[in-house]
Amino acid sequence: MLTNLSDIHSRYYNKRVSLDLIRFTPGGISRADLARSLAITRSAVTTIVNDLIEASIVREAEDGPTTGGRRPILLELNPQRGKFVGVDIGATHVGFLVTDFACGVLHEVEKSFDISVSPDLGLNQIDRYLREMLTGLSLDLSEILVIGVGIPGPVESDQGLVISPPLMPGWENYPIRAHLEEMWKLPVSLNNDAELGALGEWAYGAGRGERHLAYIKVGSGIGAGLLIDGKIFRGATGSAGEIGHTTIREDGPLCTCGNHGCLETLAGGKAIANRANEAVQSGRRTMMASIEPVNHITARDVADAARRGDLVAQQIMKDAGTYLGIAIASLVNLFNPNMVVVGGGIAQMGDLLLQPIRQVVQQRSLRSSVQAVRINTSVLGRRSSRMGAVVQAQNTFLDHWTKE
Repeated sequence: MLTNLSDIHSRYYNKRVSLDLIRFTPGGISRADLARSLAITRSAVTTIVNDLIEASIVREAEDGPTTGGRRPILLELNPQRGKFVGVDIGATHVGFLVTDFACGVLHEVEKSFDISVSPDLGLNQIDRYLREMLTGLSLDLSEILVIGVGIPGPVESDQGLVISPPLMPGWENYPIRAHLEEMWKLPVSLNNDAELGALGEWAYGAGRGERHLAYIKVGSGIGAGLLIDGKIFRGATGSAGEIGHTTIREDGPLCTCGNHGCLETLAGGKAIANRANEAVQSGRRTMMASIEPVNHITARDVADAARRGDLVAQQIMKDAGTYLGIAIASLVNLFNPNMVVVGGGIAQMGDLLLQPIRQVVQQRSLRSSVQAVRINTSVLGRRSSRMGAVVQAQNTFLDHWTKE
């Protein structure tokens, strides 16, 4: 009996790892390379691949390169197998991404959203947005295999709910995943948005193939997603990566978490907008003074002004980068990643934000840690968390299929 259980586990493991190698090897992978990577026989690989092809999960792609002799046949995911949807719920927006089975993007849209509404109202609004989008694409919910959802709070993955979410008043312990699965009659994966940003950048963006990666999402709030050996690290209660609530200044502004001087109050989107608002009201010379009413200035307005050479806006962004650098330096010393990817809406500032971050990290991190890390902006931009949600949806489907 033990031998049989061991054999079953081995077959499941080999099939699952084969799928990951096929998924994340650019251009596809040959049967011979699968056998070498898994250290199993060609006949065992043939059995696995035949199962995958028979289930229409994998297909044979074009012939691969050769150094002489017959060209190897490459394997890739079959994009026609089905579709996934990724949903990225933010404090002020919700984004949707529809992909084929191989994560090829078919459609993307972003809508206004207010996370401060009640869970019932908020999830019903997201449901309306989703159904309207699918109707416009002539798709039915039944054609979607799994929907991946990201939210801006600590997620208890097993139960599918958020725990003590500073940006989501009224959502604590609400059964988000169960509500959505009942509404959509589909499997739903639920994760923190920064975790999904890390997964998206690792799979298809700036951190592709990196073993240890940190993704810092700078939006209305600030969070970090941590990947160790390509797997999301959530911590004991799903709260790993709450870098936005690192204390930077003890005498700083009051944070939504109840503490003072958190990173989020100094470098988050709301903090950046507030700094600009104060600058305009104090009579500083800035092109942002033309925005009316002044309390409608957003972090994106500050970023746009900084790009156009506005000195006040540039100083605000530099200060935000410095505060981020202080927190990231501590993360680099503690976590020792190969790469830090800075994403979210504010991160599209590029070097105006990245340069002070790099400078502070260089000054404050241990030499052994800082020599190993690269700090880059997101390649996927605002799509990072949505793409991560799709990858997680694909994981959910493949995990279920391989265990059948």
